[in-house]
Amino acid sequence: MEGPSLVILKEETKAFKGKQVLNVEGNSKIDQQRLINQKVLDFKSWGKHFLVCFKGFSLRIHFLMFGSYRINQKKDSIPRLSLQFEKGEINFYSCAIKIIEGDLDATYNWSADVMSESGIQKKRAKLLSKKQS
Repeated sequence: MEGPSLVILKEETKAFKGKQVLNVEGNSKIDQQRLINQKVLDFKSWGKHFLVCFKGFSLRIHFLMFGSYRINQKKDSIPRLSLQFEKGEINFYSCAIKIIEGDLDATYNWSADVMSESGIQKKRAKLLSKKQS
């Protein structure tokens, strides 16, 4: 899954922003119980990383070569991680999942990602300055 696909995923998951995780399932080795009753603060992307932000920590989901997701649907296979909410669920398959502690700004340089809003603005400014020269 490439950067543009993650931007689409971020749009597709925005209905879950501010919602509480009621149940977690899957075969991921992370501490899944830690996610229960946590409220999703935001969804972000950086390169090939999809980030689910909670208070004090975030989930980093990397879809590797064949990863996928389903919103309000399940595949026949066991998800790596399923986040279940009062109204709906997000299911992640064939991906690497890691918990990142603390503030993501300490881990990620958002302007370095060309798919981020600051990266897009940076690219636009560079193109405009070339046109004016």
